[in-house]
Amino acid sequence: MSASQIPNLLHSRGGPRIRGSRGRGLSRRGGRETGVQRKDLAIQSTDTDAAVSRLSAVSLGYLEDPIATYFVSGDGTRRMPIINRGTYTRTAALDILINAFLAHPDPESIPQTKQIISLGAGTDTRYFRLRSKNKHHSLVYHEFDFPSVSTNKRRIVSNNRLLVNNEDEVLFPEFKIGTLGSPEPDTEWGVTRTQGATPEITYCFHPMDLRHLPQVKEAQEIRGLQRDIPTLIISECCLCYFEVETARDVVKWFADRISSLGLVLYEPISANDSFGRVMASNLASRGITMPTLEHYQTLADQKSRLVNLGFKEGAEEGGQEAETIENIWQNWVPSTEKQRVDALEGLDEVEEWQMLARHYCVAWGWRGSVGWDGWAGLRD
Repeated sequence: MSASQIPNLLHSRGGPRIRGSRGRGLSRRGGRETGVQRKDLAIQSTDTDAAVSRLSAVSLGYLEDPIATYFVSGDGTRRMPIINRGTYTRTAALDILINAFLAHPDPESIPQTKQIISLGAGTDTRYFRLRSKNKHHSLVYHEFDFPSVSTNKRRIVSNNRLLVNNEDEVLFPEFKIGTLGSPEPDTEWGVTRTQGATPEITYCFHPMDLRHLPQVKEAQEIRGLQRDIPTLIISECCLCYFEVETARDVVKWFADRISSLGLVLYEPISANDSFGRVMASNLASRGITMPTLEHYQTLADQKSRLVNLGFKEGAEEGGQEAETIENIWQNWVPSTEKQRVDALEGLDEVEEWQMLARHYCVAWGWRGSVGWDGWAGLRD
């Protein structure tokens, strides 16, 4: 199989749509789409790809995610084995990092409340998976994405009340975001829990164009955001669609306001070899560009990026690391788990898998003396 025939991990093959999604040929104001709107819709289509790929991996037994089926209409599409393995490894890597962040080192003490911020969350099911495993206590979870994505996700969650079924929790619809990050009003929504006189936000979806976040002056404008607890930002192929300076400014907005902060990036790398050029060309044919792909070519580039964002060794006790998906499969996934995954479909395209997996990476950085003990063992 040549480089041009190997699908990338953002591959689209048509098929099912996101449940509840609608055609978007016109702008919200009733006119024809602009070039920026067309590009934004192309980027949003990658979330459909991710949801279908996730359901494929779940249906075949790679992953356990009872929530995945809620977000795809129909029976889904079976992806190629190398795509299923990529979805599995990507998910496993982030699960390891997130579970390590959420771990409580002293089971005898009161758990430290922590915060997760998911950028470009789309139809990601992670918060609801954490709920299903009872890991959402002592956690504040935020998701950011376009208003149209928010509306669709809210509809799905509202229509499947099993996703939020605790007696002390309710979905809230009443808070208005006004014009924040959007030319028209839209509604923040999420989950509140009442453990006293005042309801506390435990999950909040913020419908906004993240490119506008640096224009927000005060953290209080982001409903439920806490500045004084350990916070992990997740960007799974989100910041890579922004201009390099914009991606930097989005992270910097949080870094300027939260002292104990971590960042996990999942992005493609190595754009200048034959496979990377084909990958970029395939994305361009869909109207998608990734400025950071050209700027951060290697693992070393990604680590330098994290250093420049403030995630470095020194007085604030921080650091940064990066691994390819290939290395994560080889070194992070236990041998017994590899055997289980291998038995699901088998993998004839071993060389193709290796080529694909070394063109995607997970990079992570942290700073602060509290909340990052669980990442200490992930340096090697």
